Amino acid sequence: MSLPVISLIALLFAIVISCVTTLNIGTLSLGLSLLVSYIGGVKISEVIKGYPTNIFLMLAGSTYLFALAQVNGTLEKIVKYTIKGVRGNTALLPFIFFFLAFILSSMGPGPTVIAALMAPMAMLLAEEVGISPLMMSIVAGNGGQAGSMSPIAIGGIITTGITAKMGLTNIGWKLWLNMLITYFIISLIAYILFGGLRLFKKGDGGQRETLARIQVEPFDRNQLITLLGIIIFVVGALAFKMDVGLGAFLIGSILSFFKVADEGKAIKQMPWGAILFVCGVTVLINLMGQIGGMDLFASLIARFSTPFTITLVAGFIAGLISAYASTTGVILPAFIPMAPMLLEKVGAPPSELLALISAIAVCGFMTDMSPLSTTGALYYANAGPKTDKQKLFRDMLIWGLSMSVVGAIVSWIYFSVFHLA
Repeated sequence: MSLPVISLIALLFAIVISCVTTLNIGTLSLGLSLLVSYIGGVKISEVIKGYPTNIFLMLAGSTYLFALAQVNGTLEKIVKYTIKGVRGNTALLPFIFFFLAFILSSMGPGPTVIAALMAPMAMLLAEEVGISPLMMSIVAGNGGQAGSMSPIAIGGIITTGITAKMGLTNIGWKLWLNMLITYFIISLIAYILFGGLRLFKKGDGGQRETLARIQVEPFDRNQLITLLGIIIFVVGALAFKMDVGLGAFLIGSILSFFKVADEGKAIKQMPWGAILFVCGVTVLINLMGQIGGMDLFASLIARFSTPFTITLVAGFIAGLISAYASTTGVILPAFIPMAPMLLEKVGAPPSELLALISAIAVCGFMTDMSPLSTTGALYYANAGPKTDKQKLFRDMLIWGLSMSVVGAIVSWIYFSVFHLA
């Protein structure tokens, strides 16, 4: 058995194990990297060079800063003030949640943190004002996913970190916009399918009173300082090209120094498992690139593709795997580095690289509203007591899995047919 085949088997083994067990694929990938390096005679120093230090610092820094904002209640109050401002316009409520989740996720916390923050209120309000819990979970959840490719969000950090090594720079804004447009289209479809238009015809039904009952205390001193820190972080990163990771650590450390939040709790709330996920898989992927494993993987996918359908096929495979595995931990670090090889294998021009990367990112996150994924599970778990949980689970599962097909088709039409990337 050749070394490229062994490395590909190692990656597929890690993906399968992460799908059927709770084992962190990052730790497994690091261990498998050692075995593959022994078999292939690769020096350990070369394996360690593949550790993505820059991505680690960016992920750890940004999640540290927003963990502080979550611990002291700043993010929760932002959500409550926004929802209270709807003033009883029930039909608009799902998209208020969509854009609020999009904005907050784009700032850096990532869709999982935003789902944990917003799901309790979104699902409770959906039940109280007569909105389909399935529709609310999809639209609100998709808002968080749409913001995941912001240049300072976890998904965007991972992707732009990888693409920078390809010589593809300054694409963060385009990826972010592509995510927003495609997820808004999918959310609009869900809104129409699951009763959104009927909400415009309904009477008030007590909705204004329900929304008016939301109690929101004014921002306290610590939360105002935290808000200022977040604004400085966003402006610094986007307008002045401040290093995302080190800048977030600096601002977060200043906030901790002034005791605006419990730093110990914040550090414990940081998604260390997800960070280890990403970094561990990246080491294995880098090793595969050195010994020909990624080239082999690209060849297998290319067999079922043409220059015109490569976004469709790659998007479908990414979405299908993502239904059972982590998008940020598996799909982005595994598929994004392979994109140039895929284009070369099928004879597509390099100009299609952004379209292919966009399709992989869109489809990778699209299936995350399945209740088997963390984001979907958070919305499912917070469904109100009157909701038929069994039916909601089934409907969310069908929706999530179907997105591996629907997401691939939408991405193909948007990026390849109309060339809107």
